[in-house]
Amino acid sequence: MFDMGLRIRELREQHKLSQEQLGRRVDRSKSVISSYENNIKIPPLSILTQFAVIFNVSLDYLTGIDKNEMLSLQGLSPAQKELLQSIVWEMKNPQKQYDGLTSSQQKILGELMKDFSKNISH
Repeated sequence: MFDMGLRIRELREQHKLSQEQLGRRVDRSKSVISSYENNIKIPPLSILTQFAVIFNVSLDYLTGIDKNEMLSLQGLSPAQKELLQSIVWEMKNPQKQYDGLTSSQQKILGELMKDFSKNISH
């Protein structure tokens, strides 16, 4: 069975927030946040929505419908988004035994180095 309280606690801890700090952000007391994390109370949709925004996750993830974590690509250029998609594809589809990097992995690494060097020089 899905434990929404545990998910809230894990996300809060990953974001290095105390129960009191999270409570202030959603206008709830520390004890109410504790009751959410201990599954004593179920947060209303308005609070779940605020949690989703604070933790940068979907409501589906927060409520256990979607078990996949999300990564926000907001603020990235189209080229950076494409590069990240290439990295994810490479990680999900490992090549057969190969000494060193494949040509596509070398290309990705080269693009990463170019992008990082642009950001450093500005």
